[in-house]
Amino acid sequence: MEALTWTGPLGQFLDPITYALAAIFLLAVVAQIVLGVASSGERVVTNPDGTLSSAGGAYGVSTLATKWSGLALVVVLLGYVVIGVIGGPGTAGIVGGMSQQLTPVWIALIATFAVSIMYKRKLGLYGKLFDSTVGMIGFALVMFWVFGGIMAGLFDWIATHDTLSQVSGMKNKGPGTPLRGAEEGEYAWYLLGGDNLARDVFTRLFKGAWVVVQIAPLATLFAFMVGITLGLPAGYYGGRLDTFLSFLANLILAFPVILLFYLLVTPEIVATGIPNYMATVLFIFPLVFVAVLLNSRYYTQPSFRTPLLVVVLGVLGWIYLSLISDAGTKVAVLPEFLDLFDIAPGILVVFVSVVFVNAPTVFRIVRGLALDIKTRDYVAAAQTRGEGPWYIMLWEILPNARGPLIVDFCLRIGYTTILLGTLGFFGLGLESESPDWGTTINTGRQLIRAYVHPLLPPAISLMTLVLGLNLLADGLREESLKD
Repeated sequence: MEALTWTGPLGQFLDPITYALAAIFLLAVVAQIVLGVASSGERVVTNPDGTLSSAGGAYGVSTLATKWSGLALVVVLLGYVVIGVIGGPGTAGIVGGMSQQLTPVWIALIATFAVSIMYKRKLGLYGKLFDSTVGMIGFALVMFWVFGGIMAGLFDWIATHDTLSQVSGMKNKGPGTPLRGAEEGEYAWYLLGGDNLARDVFTRLFKGAWVVVQIAPLATLFAFMVGITLGLPAGYYGGRLDTFLSFLANLILAFPVILLFYLLVTPEIVATGIPNYMATVLFIFPLVFVAVLLNSRYYTQPSFRTPLLVVVLGVLGWIYLSLISDAGTKVAVLPEFLDLFDIAPGILVVFVSVVFVNAPTVFRIVRGLALDIKTRDYVAAAQTRGEGPWYIMLWEILPNARGPLIVDFCLRIGYTTILLGTLGFFGLGLESESPDWGTTINTGRQLIRAYVHPLLPPAISLMTLVLGLNLLADGLREESLKD
């Protein structure tokens, strides 16, 4: 069996078109930038009715060339994917093989965009995101990795091999290398090559995305619940409570973040049980947040509020105890038959570290927003109606602070992803066999001068996910300012 090329037989026809369109697009972009600087304020003209329109000329031509060559390039690239899904590696080479394996991801993306665009006027700020080109691009990049991680890690629909399986003769082999003596039912190629332990890079790439998808959003969400639960009363009440909580937050923020991570995930600190005790404290904040949220909303309806709190807090309490309980550690509060799930020690330590480091920053943001919003007229009106402090904080102040908080949430997931990559790169927290991107990059860099293919895929993946989160945050910020 021959090795696959990147685009296979399809490339003989489409590759020259792709290269030509890419060259035209780059030249058009450069021309647009140069002409834009040269023409300065002459790019637009004011019409008699007061509206603005393009002044035309060379700058207008370069703008049209950029637009249409870019669209044509996107169409051709989509052609690779579509033909690859249909024909597989035999038609479109490595690109076709990957496109075919990612078929569930393409279906999920198309369905998500179709439903979202169809009902965007009913979906609030999320729906308005689809009016922003930047936001849509960012959302597509983020959801690609979210769906890819879920379908590779949770359903095992994408992976072509096991993440730890080593195939003889595949050590450091390049992309598209066929497996010698592949058995029936076994995928016949290493689409992105093999690493220095003869493991499939493509499989480990998307299994690593599942690690990121599990930790980064949930850890950021927990950090937000801690920051909101403490930041709202600090900003609303002020005084000694604000001084004390701000002092604690500043104390944590004054410590270098990477060094703090390093201390929290070192084996000596883990052996003391400190991360488990920290999890016990930090993980209780979601319970407090939900309890106060529901109680403040339904405090005038005790017949409904009490059963609701009992059911919700009972379920969340069970989940909380399952999260913190781990047999064989210093925090084992549930018997094994009641423990819903066990979190790997490395993941728990990284999770707690991310929450602990991010919560003070969220606290400061929420505190500042509360200090500003509590002076608004609608807050004074709620106070006049006799509403309680927590009702005002959670149902008057917090909803009106959602724009900046949603934007920061997206950005903070990106920061968390980078931190996870940094920890993996230094070999901290997660196991050495973990397919997370940081660990994979660290393993690949050792032989980077000879073999670059094990290193580039996780590095590009990390870059595109963080880029997508930043573009998504920009789109959300742009749309939230229109409210």
